Amino acid sequence: MSMLYTKVKLYLKANSKTWNDTKVSLQNDGDGDYIKSWSYDIAQPTADQIASYETASNTAEALQTVLNNRANDYPSIKDQLDKIYHSGIDEWKKVIKTTKDKYPKWVI
Repeated sequence: MSMLYTKVKLYLKANSKTWNDTKVSLQNDGDGDYIKSWSYDIAQPTADQIASYETASNTAEALQTVLNNRANDYPSIKDQLDKIYHSGIDEWKKVIKTTKDKYPKWVI
């Protein structure tokens, strides 16, 4: 199950809005997350509207996990530039491809 934060962000995006901590806050009192405050100029989403973003939210969170894993796995920029300088672009591409193959986006 995806996070309420992600579903609310998708709802806002679908309504041409962006997340703003001064306009929305989420809370969890032990019974699950909920919208504590809402001050956008659009209606606060209903539970059914939030639920309708479950699939898209799962996809967005899975993609973010892949991107985070890739970012953590790639060599530093310094090391990448050093690889290009000493070994050329083709060798650098091999290093990068290893990470891309390890964390493919197409699985999502």
